[in-house]
Amino acid sequence: MISAIIPARNEEASVERAVESVAAQEEVGEVIVVDDQSTDGTSAILGELAARIPKVKVLETGELPEGWVGKNYAASLGAAAAKGEWLLFTDADTHHYPGSARRALEDAAEHEVALVSYSPEQELGTFWERALIPVVFWRLGKKYSYQDVNDPESPSAAANGQYMMVRRDVYRAAGGHGAVANEILEDVSLARHVKESGRKIYFASGRGIVRTRMYRSFRAMWEGWTKNLRPLTTGSTMVWIGDVTVWFGLAVLVVLVGGGFLRSWRAMLLSSGAFVLVILVDYALELRRNHYPLNFILYFVPGVCLYVAALVASWWKTTRGTVSWKGRAYPARTP
Repeated sequence: MISAIIPARNEEASVERAVESVAAQEEVGEVIVVDDQSTDGTSAILGELAARIPKVKVLETGELPEGWVGKNYAASLGAAAAKGEWLLFTDADTHHYPGSARRALEDAAEHEVALVSYSPEQELGTFWERALIPVVFWRLGKKYSYQDVNDPESPSAAANGQYMMVRRDVYRAAGGHGAVANEILEDVSLARHVKESGRKIYFASGRGIVRTRMYRSFRAMWEGWTKNLRPLTTGSTMVWIGDVTVWFGLAVLVVLVGGGFLRSWRAMLLSSGAFVLVILVDYALELRRNHYPLNFILYFVPGVCLYVAALVASWWKTTRGTVSWKGRAYPARTP
């Protein structure tokens, strides 16, 4: 019933776990792993997996055609070879819980949708991951709320490419990955195509369904988020500028108004403290919603600083030339 498609480029640290967890799903009839010119031990690991697990098939991409992002091309090759009624696009750094494929099919039936996507649980190992990634998802949650995305009347559309399951006929009618060949955010773009075609989508938390360790070093994390942040957070330059300055601008306003009204430094401190408290409460609620430990709030200040720096760097990259990912450079495009 489901064909799972996993693009893989230099994923020796995680690909075995991902493939095994997907192949263990009873509803997954085939696992197509597309080796995108890996130069590490990924190819050898995939060869061993294919020999050991009958439902695993390994494809090779060859040279990347002009106008394609590597992951999109690999995903399109996997989709072309797939036979299932549903296509499950997932990443090589994920782990799928037992019963997750059944849950996705149940959600698709219950909500009568053509696309199901989950935002995975995040495995956070280093200080930098714990500081930045919860802040990123806090901000993204303000733009891509599950309620808006799942509302057929709302134009809001989103999906997470780490777990995106779509009916094969709907995928093809929407143009597949060929329609988003040069998009860095192929998941959001593909979800938009599906929703604009009149089909419903279902986007939800992946708690208990799928988890991921997105980045294993600060360098990889920085490269990844500076590639994605501006396209993810903005539709115009003014929107992202607002996201960078909102906390600081509001804080200054509260301090000035409070101090000017009561004409005292104590009032200014109290008003600014109240502002910070409101922000921290909102962040704490987001941590709870995403099932992060509440003590992650201790990383809030460095996390916000990293977020602002990454957002500015992302703006610079997307307006000044190219963005890089896994050894490839792609022309930057204004979102």
